[in-house]
Amino acid sequence: MRRLVRRVRAEWGPPYATVREALLRRRGRAVPMTLAAVCLTSVLQFVQNQSWGFRFVQNIGSVRAEEPLWLALLRTPLSLFVPALDLPVWGALLQILAVFGLAEICLGWWRTLAIAYATTLAGTLYARVGTGLDPHHPLGLPATDAQVVDTGPSAAVIGLALFLCWRYRAPLTAGVLSAAMAGEVALKANLAGKEHLAAIGAVLVLCGASALRRRLRPAARVDCAPDPPPVRP
Repeated sequence: MRRLVRRVRAEWGPPYATVREALLRRRGRAVPMTLAAVCLTSVLQFVQNQSWGFRFVQNIGSVRAEEPLWLALLRTPLSLFVPALDLPVWGALLQILAVFGLAEICLGWWRTLAIAYATTLAGTLYARVGTGLDPHHPLGLPATDAQVVDTGPSAAVIGLALFLCWRYRAPLTAGVLSAAMAGEVALKANLAGKEHLAAIGAVLVLCGASALRRRLRPAARVDCAPDPPPVRP
């Protein structure tokens, strides 16, 4: 048990120190994007629970696999902040506050939004592929899932958490999280669970691209360096 505790401390000690210092020094100013996302999610939740606002929120932020692709792509960015109708809103708000806040401090707000959108988009596109396959296919989904409203931050939260695990070299946490998502699909192979696996696949691609860019950056600097001046005898 002590060994496990030491491993967790080793993995999450550096990000904890970074977050603690940022919050003590800047408080809410350290996470402006996260606070804006929490407020936006709260407003959308309130509006979609009103008789006059439900259709409006559905028109701007709900995604279904049966809809035209251009419409789904247009709605996907906002769908991230529309809470799922069948889940408690406080869960979505806590996920955004904790994971988005951690990512914003450690990665920056624009990279946080980029990863969140990329992983959410991966889930959106997978839903179209999955409903087009045979339901008995390992990647297949029932045709009725094309009518399911697909919203919420869960795919983005998983993607950000795994990217942070890669960035801070936390393989134990990454393994536990990935195993939990795989177990979710094994117990109940629904649209949400398989979209979470699609998000994991997307973040693996992002991690690979980031690692390749870091590896090539020093080589690029060397190649672009000016030739040294000639040595005079």
